[in-house]
Amino acid sequence: MWAALVLAVSFMAVPAMAASDPLSIVNNLSDFIFSIIRALGIIILGWGVVQVGMSIQSHDASQRTQGFLCLFGGLLIAFAKEILTTIGVA
Repeated sequence: MWAALVLAVSFMAVPAMAASDPLSIVNNLSDFIFSIIRALGIIILGWGVVQVGMSIQSHDASQRTQGFLCLFGGLLIAFAKEILTTIGVA
């Protein structure tokens, strides 16, 4: 009985095939992560625009500075992949 069970299970085993190009999987994961980073950068960029607009309305210099820092930080984060590609890192 035990031998028949082992034989039946061995015939039902499905071989696992590896991906033909493992670099494509890594590249897809990299693209996914950079798209998440880009989305976060665009959200931060939008928040920076809102802060700059509110600071112009209220004439608050410290809020304006914070808004511009947030705006430029969002730009850097949104275009991180292009910046890294330009300087030759990625």
